[in-house]
Amino acid sequence: MKNKLNRTIYRIILIASFLVINGLIISGIGAVFSYLNTGADKASILNLEVPLEKVYTPKVIWSNLENPGRPIEKQTLQEIERDYLKAWHVRNIALKDNDRYGISDFYTDSARLRIFEHIDFNIKNDTYIKATTLKHNLELDFYSEDGTLVVFKDKNVERYQETYYKDSLFFCHKDTLNYQLMMLLEDGFWRIRHLQQMEVKKRNSKKAERNIDSILQTINRLKGINYYPKNTPWDTFGKHYNDSIINNDFEVIEAMNLNTIRVFVQYEDFGKADVVLEKLNRLKETLDIAEKHGLKVIVTLFDFYGDYDVINWTLTQRHAETIIGALKNHQALLGWDLKNEPDLDFDSRGKQRVLSWLKEMIEKIKEWDPNHPVTIGWSSPETAIHLADKVDFVSYHFYRKPKEFIDAHNTLKSEVKNKPIVLQEYGYSSYDGFWNLYLGSDDKQTAYYRNMQKVLLDNKVPFLFWTLYDFEEVPTEVAGSLPWRTRKQHYFGLFDTENRQKPAYQVLAQEK
Repeated sequence: MKNKLNRTIYRIILIASFLVINGLIISGIGAVFSYLNTGADKASILNLEVPLEKVYTPKVIWSNLENPGRPIEKQTLQEIERDYLKAWHVRNIALKDNDRYGISDFYTDSARLRIFEHIDFNIKNDTYIKATTLKHNLELDFYSEDGTLVVFKDKNVERYQETYYKDSLFFCHKDTLNYQLMMLLEDGFWRIRHLQQMEVKKRNSKKAERNIDSILQTINRLKGINYYPKNTPWDTFGKHYNDSIINNDFEVIEAMNLNTIRVFVQYEDFGKADVVLEKLNRLKETLDIAEKHGLKVIVTLFDFYGDYDVINWTLTQRHAETIIGALKNHQALLGWDLKNEPDLDFDSRGKQRVLSWLKEMIEKIKEWDPNHPVTIGWSSPETAIHLADKVDFVSYHFYRKPKEFIDAHNTLKSEVKNKPIVLQEYGYSSYDGFWNLYLGSDDKQTAYYRNMQKVLLDNKVPFLFWTLYDFEEVPTEVAGSLPWRTRKQHYFGLFDTENRQKPAYQVLAQEK
């Protein structure tokens, strides 16, 4: 009786287990079908390296939306644009990795063949391509009555690409292309059915006239300071932002008869392509306060940025375009400093890659704001020769001995003709502790500035010194963690951490 009961229990357990397992299988299959039929984002199906909106944001402009078929709805237009850009993004990834993965989801059979041929060619020749498009100008030609076919042109597509041979950069190229396209709506997504490159006719497009002569004249009279608040260095616009503190600091700077400040925008901290509105508003307010005190502002657009990879160019362009669009009409704005000390990235990132990014960004900034000059904050006078023909005024930093300054400056001046040259950063640490071999002092800082200011005055060199305050905290990103490097960074100010004026203040205060 007992054995019979046990067998019955075993049967019940087996049957129950069978039913549960089959139920889970059926449920899983149903979930997959449901997922595929709900219009899920193909970026998640493909498991792309990073979501599209975080890695690829080219400028897109639609024009001429008149259509002989049915009127095109705004939502449909957005969906076409979304899937079209995804197709470009997946293509760029495929050519970078020489991998066909994902192409079939964005291109129909005939359209994908050329991409596959390109990949096979690259594999055979041990090459790969990093590419991006920077701007698309779309014109609608036809949208079908049933809403499943669209034909449009993409004119003057700005494309930049780098060709690598055996992991070494071999060739850089920027071009402008025209395309005729047909896309089909399949399974809720628009796929490229036909993509034909068209002849590009020479354009007589006029660049926006630039009106910067009057500002450039004031550059030669520049006397200023690189600014961070005492308690929030390298975090001016963060959660501890305080307009009263900035107002008080600008009163001090105004009382010193200085006329310019330089402020810094950290790329990631400001949200990269999706600029954080709250921080942008704080930056605007800082310029408002500067205007109240008669100070002009140089805005450094990229600090703590060191990627330069062509794959991310559109992100950095959206970052810069947003900030420039918000500030370009501000009365306190003097100009744009594109990047802080980019030459320090030459070895780690590749000199050509860095210079290509800078060159392209200079062109874009001049396009977005033709009425303010552009510069680059090089780490030395020797490297400031790079792209001197592209910037509107040349800027460099100098932290060597005063007696070495004028020769280095004059050498640069002999290479750069008819452009203002600014000493954008210089200074001396008063740190007198063990990690500086007890070599620093307030008196030595004062002597340094006395020597430098005489040379600058005699040679009429515009300048911005470093900086207003000594800092209790300095982020490791600034100078690393080695104490013989970091401790000096705390003591470049004209006021100590107790807000007491140091002797160098009197040297740097300007006569009216």
